[in-house]
Amino acid sequence: MATSQDSSQGKRAAHFSSSSTSDEAEKRPRRGATPRSSAHGSRSHAQSSTAAARPSAASGQQMSERTARATERAAEAHKRRAQGAAPAKKSSGVPVVAILALVLVFAVVGIGFLVVPRLFQHKTEAASSEYPTGEEVIVTIPDGAGGIQIASILLENHVISSESVFYQEVQKQNADATMKSGTYQFITGANVSEVVRQLVSGPNATQFQLTVPEGKTVKQTAELVETQLGIPASSFIEQAKASNYVNDYSFLDGVSSEYDTLEGYLFPKKYDMGGSDMSADAVIRAMLNQYEAEVGSIDFGPYREAIRDRYNVDISNYGIIKLASVIEKEAVTDEDRPLIASVFYNRLGRNFPGLGYVRPYLESDATMMYETGGEVTASDLQTDSPYNSYLNQNLPPTPICSPSLASIQAALEPADTDYFYFFINENVHQFSETYEEHQQAINESLNS
Repeated sequence: MATSQDSSQGKRAAHFSSSSTSDEAEKRPRRGATPRSSAHGSRSHAQSSTAAARPSAASGQQMSERTARATERAAEAHKRRAQGAAPAKKSSGVPVVAILALVLVFAVVGIGFLVVPRLFQHKTEAASSEYPTGEEVIVTIPDGAGGIQIASILLENHVISSESVFYQEVQKQNADATMKSGTYQFITGANVSEVVRQLVSGPNATQFQLTVPEGKTVKQTAELVETQLGIPASSFIEQAKASNYVNDYSFLDGVSSEYDTLEGYLFPKKYDMGGSDMSADAVIRAMLNQYEAEVGSIDFGPYREAIRDRYNVDISNYGIIKLASVIEKEAVTDEDRPLIASVFYNRLGRNFPGLGYVRPYLESDATMMYETGGEVTASDLQTDSPYNSYLNQNLPPTPICSPSLASIQAALEPADTDYFYFFINENVHQFSETYEEHQQAINESLNS
């Protein structure tokens, strides 16, 4: 901070410089002359003061030069201070701190992309290398599993060594929506393309599969279950009662309480039981679920009305399955089924011509075969049995096997014919309206 003494000295220096008589002083522009208090009144005083303060012309000139230089230096210093104190101009570029932050973010992201996949790949490859290739493994793909879950299961079981390679192959084969659930038998370290093709083809682990063809009885199905799954046939037969499942499956309403059997409802199909508890109940529920999926959505009502109008036969839902089971046993080809159905409806709804029968007898050897378990002889047809459709009217008390969907459809939509007879073997498929035509077809077959 400037003192009062410094201030007075500054004034004297400035006054002395402005009163200098040298040529240089006269030529230099005057930057701030002090205002005069009067026109002439102070001139004598200024002259006397100047004379008293100036000892000699030489010393005055030296002081003037030093003072000028000091004044210039002070002005330059003041200018520098003024420039230093001026506010900084706003930068038009990105702040350095922001640039550094962006560089840091990109560095971290780059490390993530480069390092994390390699760490994951190293982890999966290391896990796969711990398990020997060429080993047989059983893998179950649950229902509803998508590509990510399937890849994870395969990787966990060392079937594949890279999820990304598996995804690429799935895309290549366009198999994302066609891979099937179920139990598979794979080899560790298998070819990825072969693995995807097998998933599209379906389960191949035979030790967990059950195949039940069309036309099998509950007893025959039990034997297949024992052979293929190891569940005792006796346990299966004991469990296969309608009363055990009627509360869970509405289509079992109306099933004979007297016989209490699931005959006709164990839907024929190839089943994958991998992941199940491997019990008779689990197998039966899988088959009933399949029946519900295949047949349960069909409304029998309109078909039954059409049958009543066309053939004068009032048949129940349970009766449809009974008749379908007989059709299944009698038919050889799919073309036979609706024609056989029309023969049976004609017999059930009209007087049976030819032999003079006036009652609705079905007259099918197949119903008696359910009783005998094999071929039917002439003496068998004289046996009193509820399944002897030559001696008992209408339909048998229960279905005689598990019919195919084609046979069920034929029972619902029979052909519109006037046939009352048929003779079918591997070479002959003859349908007749009269008994004479029927006998002629038999004789021709025997003599050929």
